[in-house]
Amino acid sequence: MDYQDILCERNPDNGSLWLTINREQAGNAFRSRTLDELCDALQSARRDRDCRSVVLTGAGDRFFCLGGDHADHEDVEGFDYSTVFPVVDLYDLIDKLPKPVIAMVNGFAVGGGNVLALMCDLTIASSSAAFRQVGPMMGSFDAGFGTWYLEEAIGRKKAKELWLLNRKYTAEEALAMGLVNEVIEPAALRDHVNGLCDELADRGSQALAALKASFHARHAGVSGLSRVALDTLMPYYYASEESQELREAFNEKRRPDRSRFGR
Repeated sequence: MDYQDILCERNPDNGSLWLTINREQAGNAFRSRTLDELCDALQSARRDRDCRSVVLTGAGDRFFCLGGDHADHEDVEGFDYSTVFPVVDLYDLIDKLPKPVIAMVNGFAVGGGNVLALMCDLTIASSSAAFRQVGPMMGSFDAGFGTWYLEEAIGRKKAKELWLLNRKYTAEEALAMGLVNEVIEPAALRDHVNGLCDELADRGSQALAALKASFHARHAGVSGLSRVALDTLMPYYYASEESQELREAFNEKRRPDRSRFGR
């Protein structure tokens, strides 16, 4: 896919993939193409054995992401936002990607941009960053990831405060409520996040995948449980002596040797 709205950089030293929303003139707000490109990049990262982690950020030093950019479609009669802003697909991909995703929040994270930072596994904020939900002020809302996961991250009362009162919070306030993991000075932000990618590269990739699948399974019902089984448990079982004996016996049309079971 030819990317126009995002930049992709790879650090071969630690296997990190850096995805930057490159729409600074629009506050790094996402349009349909932006979301399609981010989804495509994450799908590629899932298939890339050399990719150990993903970093998501915004271009420049003022905006992480201002959410959905409706300006491109405001004159379209009968416009269906659900077909043009498949942002739920992006949130879901981040949640179920078997590799850690870090939000490097370099500036304002507003609306859907705030949810985007929330959905990442770790959220590292610049001390100049700011966080805000503005949906009810603009005639919109998030009745899914942006409420359910927010309540789990910061508690029910604080989550309702964000959504109902639409106040702006500093990075330090976000840290105090549990919305972010760390606050770093702007000049040191990228190096710090890259250091986290170094740490993650030293962790077992299969263990990290299993952990992410386990977190995801709690919300995803049967599909989440299936992902735990297929992504983390089945590879080990396929390599077991029991599984090998059953496959060989089936192919050779004989009874299996039960002495090789469960060892």
